[in-house]
Amino acid sequence: MWRKIWFETKRIRPIPLSFKCHTAPDGALQQNKQKGSVKDKVRKTIKKQRAFCSAVLNHFDHQYSEELGDLWPSARAVLLDPQSWQYGVMLNRFSAVTDITQILLSLGFSSLPPQTDASASLCYGASAASNSKYEEGQDTLLSPHHISKCPPEDFSLQPDTTSQDSLSEFTLSLPHSSLRCYIHPHPQRFPSQAHRPGWLKQYYLLNAASLLPVLALQVRDGDKVLDLCSAPGGKAIAIMQSATPALLCCNEPDPHRRDWLSKTLESFLPRSLNSRVIVSAQDGQFFGHSEAGFYDKVLVDAPCSNDRSWLYSSTRHQGEQRLKDRARLPVLQAQLLRSALSAVRRGGVVVYSTCTLSMFENHAVVETVLNDFPEAELEDLWEEIAVPLSKYFTFSPHPACGQTQPKPSLLPLNSRLGILVVPQPGRTWGPMFLSRIRRK
Repeated sequence: MWRKIWFETKRIRPIPLSFKCHTAPDGALQQNKQKGSVKDKVRKTIKKQRAFCSAVLNHFDHQYSEELGDLWPSARAVLLDPQSWQYGVMLNRFSAVTDITQILLSLGFSSLPPQTDASASLCYGASAASNSKYEEGQDTLLSPHHISKCPPEDFSLQPDTTSQDSLSEFTLSLPHSSLRCYIHPHPQRFPSQAHRPGWLKQYYLLNAASLLPVLALQVRDGDKVLDLCSAPGGKAIAIMQSATPALLCCNEPDPHRRDWLSKTLESFLPRSLNSRVIVSAQDGQFFGHSEAGFYDKVLVDAPCSNDRSWLYSSTRHQGEQRLKDRARLPVLQAQLLRSALSAVRRGGVVVYSTCTLSMFENHAVVETVLNDFPEAELEDLWEEIAVPLSKYFTFSPHPACGQTQPKPSLLPLNSRLGILVVPQPGRTWGPMFLSRIRRK
C-alpha cells in the first residue's frame, strides 16, 4: 500500500504572522483515492483569487519604486499574481530518484544549474529514513495552481535500508556538489509527497532563488556548518544535498518552529546522519558568544519582512502591524550577522540572506555590520553567481537591453554589498538577497 500516493489539493490558507522566510506557500497536497480528482480540484484552486493587503501594497509602492526604479512595476505585477509564481523541485540524494528525474524531464523541467551528461545520468541509491511522527502536510510544500499534465500516481517513498557503513561509501562516491534542482519555464506545479514514518521523501519543493545562499556558502565535505536561523529547514536540507559536512548545527530558538525544523530534517535525512546534524535552541543573537570561532561556514537566513506573504496579510490590521514590526527588523538582523561573524573561525565565511526586496534589511544591514566589525571582509558574488545564472534569475541592477552585465567595480556601492534577485515575468524567482562576508 506504500507504493502509491494519491493527491488532492488543499485550499491555501493565509500565512500566519512570521518574520522567517518560507520556501513555498503554505499548504500541501493530501491523499485522495479517487482518480481524476487532481485536475478538477486544481482548476477550482486556480479560479480563487487571493486578496492582497492595500496598506502593505501602498507601502511597497512608495519604497520599492524608489529603490528598484523600472524593475518595480514588473516585480509588482508578479507579486500580485501568485498563479504566475514558479517553484523548483530539489531532489533528495539520500533517496532513489531516477523515476522522479524521468518524470520531471518528460514534463519539460530542466536542471538548475545545467547538469553535464555524466552528472545528469548519476543515480542516487536509497538510504536510511526518518522516525518522524508528525502529521501530514506540515512541511513547506505548496499546493499546485497549474498542472497541465498530471504526473503518474506511483511516486515511491524510500525505506530505511542503508547502514552507516554503506552511507559512508555512498557519500564518498558522489561528485563534489550533488545538489540537484529542476525548474520549469512556466508556473507548472509538481505535487508534494506526504510524510510516512520510516520513509524518506524524494524531493522538496521550493523557490529556486532560495538555493543561491547555499551555493554562495560553498560547503565542502568535512566542514563545520551553522545554520543560525534554520526553521523551517529548507536551506539545511539544501546544505546536506550539496556536501557531507562533519557537523551541521541547525539553530532555532522558537519551540514551535524548532519542532517544524526537526520534522523536516527527519523527513529528508537518514538516521545515520544523526551524529552529523543537530538541532540547537539558542538565541541566535548571542550564539557567537557561546561558540566563538568554532564553525567554518555560517548561514544567516535572517528573519525578515517576507514580501510574498506579507502582501497577502489576512486583515488590514495585520498588515499595518507587520509594517510597524518591519522598522525594527534591521536591528535584529544586524545583531544576528554580528553573532555569526563571531561564531565563524578566522578565514571562514558567513552568508547573510533574506527574502525581501527592502534595502533597509539587506544592503544597509551588511554595511552597518561591516563598519562595526573590522575583521569582516566583503566578497564579490556578482561574477560568481549573478553573471553565470543571469539566464535564470533577474538580478538588480540589471543591464539595459543589448548591454552586457556591468563589471563589479562599476556597480553602485549598494549592489556591491550583495546581490538581489527581483521577481520578473517568466522569471518569478525571489525576492532573495544574499551577501558573503569572510572573517579575516
